[in-house]
Order: sequence, then C-alpha cells, then structure tokens
Amino acid sequence: MSQVTEAEILRALRPIEDPDFRRSIVDLGFVKNIQLDGGRVSFAIELTTPACPVKEQFKQAAQEAVAALPGVSEVEVTMTANTRGSRRTPPQEVMPDLLKGIRNVIAVASGKGGVGKSTVAVNLALGLHALGAKVGLLDCDIYGPSIPIMLNISGEPSVTPERKLLPKQSHGLELMSIGFLAGESVPLIWRGPMVHGVIRQFLSEVQWGELDYLVLDLPPGTGDAALTITQTAPLSGAIIVTTPQEVALIDARKGLKMFQRVNVPVLGIVENMSYFICPNCDERHALFGEGGAERTAEELGVPVLMKVPLQPDIVPAGDAGKPTVVSAPDSPAGRAFHELAGTVARKLSLLTAEAPPILDSKIEWVNTPG
Repeated sequence: MSQVTEAEILRALRPIEDPDFRRSIVDLGFVKNIQLDGGRVSFAIELTTPACPVKEQFKQAAQEAVAALPGVSEVEVTMTANTRGSRRTPPQEVMPDLLKGIRNVIAVASGKGGVGKSTVAVNLALGLHALGAKVGLLDCDIYGPSIPIMLNISGEPSVTPERKLLPKQSHGLELMSIGFLAGESVPLIWRGPMVHGVIRQFLSEVQWGELDYLVLDLPPGTGDAALTITQTAPLSGAIIVTTPQEVALIDARKGLKMFQRVNVPVLGIVENMSYFICPNCDERHALFGEGGAERTAEELGVPVLMKVPLQPDIVPAGDAGKPTVVSAPDSPAGRAFHELAGTVARKLSLLTAEAPPILDSKIEWVNTPG
C-alpha cells in the first residue's frame, strides 16, 4: 500500500470549517507542519487564539478525517495558537512601551455601579485563562478597587531595578490594583488630575510581560478615569455590563456611546442578574424584567453577548476570593462566564481578520490609523 501524501491529508481536512470565519481550516492556513512517517501522520492546527472554545472539536474532527485515509495507521494532532492583536491607536497617541507584549486589551465597563461589572471582569479573565490564554487583569477603579478582595490577594507589588511594578498573581492571572498600593481600607480623596496620573502610571509602568489578553475593570460611569482610559489605552474592544432594569439600561447606553465616540469597538452587552433559576422547580424567573438588553442592543447596533443568571453564591464566592469560574464552573453562572470568554475571544479574532493586525507574531508594535 502506498504512503499517504500531504495533498491527500489537506484534501481530507478541507471540509472542516471555522464556524466564525466560515472558511476551511486549510484555506485559512491553520494546518501547519505536516509530517509523514510510513503510516504515521502528524501535523499542527494553529488557531488565532488559545481561548478558542471549539479547539477540541477541531482536533477530534481532524483526527477522524485523516485516520480514515487508506494507509494511515496513526494520527497525532497538536493544537497551537498564534494570538494576534487588534488594538486601535488611542486619540492621545500614548504608546506605553510595556504594553507591547499585550496582544488584546479589553475594557469592561458599566454606566452605573451595582450591576456586577467587577464580577463579570474577574470571571471573564478567569474564563479566558481556563481556555488556555495568558491573561492579566487591571483594576482601574481608583476609588473602589475590588480585585484584591475578589481574588483574595493583598500586599504591595514588587518593583524592578528599573522602578517598574511587577503584577501580583492569583488563580493564574497577572494582577494590578490601586488596592495593592494604598491598602483596601484607605479612602482615596483625589481630584481628576491625580486619577489621570495613576491610570497613566498603571498603563506605562507595570511590567506585564507577554499576554494574550489584558482585561481592564473600569470604574462605573463615564467620569475622569473611564475617559482617561478610552483616550490613552490601545483598546481592542469594550464590553458593557448592565442589569435588566431600565435605569441601568439608560446608563449603559451612555457608556456604550462613549466608546463609540472614541472609535473603540463595542463587542456587546452582558446582562447580569438576567434571571433566576428556582432550585426547587428549575423554573426561570425574570425578577427584574426582560427584553431590555435586546432592545438596547438593537437600538445601538451591538449584540447581547451573554445573559448571566442571578445566582445566590456569586457574591459570597467573590468575597471569599474564589470567583464562580473557579468555585462553581459547572453552575449556570459558571457556564455562562465560560461561554462569554469563548465568545469574546472569537469576536476579537474576527476583528483582527477584518483589519490589519496591530501586533504581528513577534509582538512588535505597528502604528496604524485609529
């Protein structure tokens, strides 16, 4: 029996399509390094993000397709990723050197407080990490930092000889928060220019290293800190967190329009506390109304990324430093956050495909029009 050829392997893999790009993984150039040794075949599938939620399906489909070829006795598929960035040049042309190694910067924002924005930011970051990505989380809420509590970490960060701050680590995430520097119980009574200064310091003087994603937990509203970030950070996209109540949706619209005015792509809306599942009857109850997120999304031309259920153990889990993605990954909220992470990763990959990449595979900064 003759040995299988590379052309036959590619032909067998061609029917496998990426569900987002809607093209064959062969045509997309995902199939790499085909090796033939008698009846043994090995190759790699290089995805656009390590946080791809369908990578195991790709692997299984590829193994089955190639194993069915005559002359193939063994198939080894290696899943790899080359995360490319899609970051827009901020209006103020601030290019922090130490953000060069960060491929995607995601802002998580809300129009008002009390909607669970930090809960979404933390669990999104953990969900991306659980999917295999290198992730950092920057707590940008200067007046009310919550990351130290939610991830059960405190103490001042280390400083390099070059006077750069080193992130702290928890649950696999790289972390920075004003709470590490000022203490959790110290009230910060700062005016706008001081807030602006510390945000710029966090963007330029933290040694993050190489990350696939840096999640920014923005302060609520559209005040000084949020505006500073939209004007100075090379954001890839923004997520707006809201709850079903109309008063929250009104403020969410304001936050969303802020990002649109500075040309930051809004990835979509996350409706937190969307519904409650009765533990006794499994019925779904919309305690705070329903349909508001869809109406707001349609009005502003963005999708609803996820509806996260109201789950009683989310708050105590965060207070204990073990967020839902870590403490209850198979719960309804845990599954919702995991799905949200996959959706966000896919959307950022599509943004990269639709525009020239800001970062290439060597992670070098390229300045493009915003």
